[in-house]
Amino acid sequence: MSQQSGAGRPPVRRGRFGRAAARLLAPAAAGVLALLLAGCGSAAHPAPASGDGAAVSAAVVTLTPGDGATQVPAQGGVAVTVSAGKLSEVQLKDDHGTLVPGTVSADGGSWKPVGKLMPATRYTLDAVATDGSGLQAAKHAVFTTFVPKNTFIAFYTPEDDSTVGVGMEVSLRFNRDIVDRAAVQRAVHVGAVPSVPVVGHWFGAQRIDFRPEHYWQPGTRVTLTLSLKGVEGAPGVYGTQAKQVVFTIGREQISTADASSDELTVRRGGAVLRTLPISAGGPGHASYEGVMVITEMDRVTRMNSESVGLGSEYDIPAVPHAMRLTDSGTFVHGVYWRPASVFGSENTSHGCIGLHDTKGGGSDTTPAGWFFDHSIPGDVVQVVGSGGDTVEPDNGLNGWNLSWARWQAGGVPQ
Repeated sequence: MSQQSGAGRPPVRRGRFGRAAARLLAPAAAGVLALLLAGCGSAAHPAPASGDGAAVSAAVVTLTPGDGATQVPAQGGVAVTVSAGKLSEVQLKDDHGTLVPGTVSADGGSWKPVGKLMPATRYTLDAVATDGSGLQAAKHAVFTTFVPKNTFIAFYTPEDDSTVGVGMEVSLRFNRDIVDRAAVQRAVHVGAVPSVPVVGHWFGAQRIDFRPEHYWQPGTRVTLTLSLKGVEGAPGVYGTQAKQVVFTIGREQISTADASSDELTVRRGGAVLRTLPISAGGPGHASYEGVMVITEMDRVTRMNSESVGLGSEYDIPAVPHAMRLTDSGTFVHGVYWRPASVFGSENTSHGCIGLHDTKGGGSDTTPAGWFFDHSIPGDVVQVVGSGGDTVEPDNGLNGWNLSWARWQAGGVPQ
């Protein structure tokens, strides 16, 4: 349901296909915490009414710092407050998915972390509050704590010890411009068992992605080694990281979304697993064409047109079975607000690939629920027949749209 324009922004979670599971205030309710995330547009500020006319919680959650903040103090810089309601759950996680403990006030109106945060770390803060009528409100923010003077770090995708699809790229996003790209690239190694050549490609001064010539083979064990500690990435700016990240390539799943026939064909290991009716981008909002990779999965999320430059066209607080394909807001997701007859016969979205669904994201028998339950981050979705532009290779993890020669040309000689 999103418009696609402009260069990709950093992914909301971009790269952490999390394993965190713990409690801070109440038993975890991960589906609720996903309610706010961006795409096909997410909202930075909740709207007063939902897109389908449902009642909206009177509770107003305020996060400090706000989404996208940098240089946040390690102590005293993070807090959650709520008006017209009480906090029911708060999760603060670092970039490895580790939960940070915190305390809630006696009246349920505020929360703060216990102790200091780590410097130079990317954190995700999610909060849920409930008003007097039992209606819930959610808020989401991603921020980075202060970086010591004259150092740089890399945020990496995918997560350590994860299992991902054959289209997953290794992506490093640096918090500072890298001037000596050759020195930094020499300090980063991506190896695979069984062995296959893996090449890096720079997208500007703060991002380098790695991939083989063709999709990974199922079962491949991939190791990312960061030996950045002491490396001078820019004059007087030194790296601090020395670590290893290992992940596994799972089964091969490559799906084709044909906007001309309104069908999504899901292939597992080359064989057709299922064909699902879809509704792609409608007139004036053609879906991107090209190879795209699922980078993020939320059972329920919020989509708001203001976040993708479409004014107040829509605000849907509970979009089910959402799977992100681009940083700019293209998703495969469930649609419960249109009749089932639309799917397979008419393109009606703002650029996303819609599948019939029911509200709430709890069913695995709907087309959207089935596809969600049979997908993992790194699975490939190729869109054809839309007449739209080809997705940019840096808009998400979509470097497969570059030929191998062009991909290699974007690296630095070692």
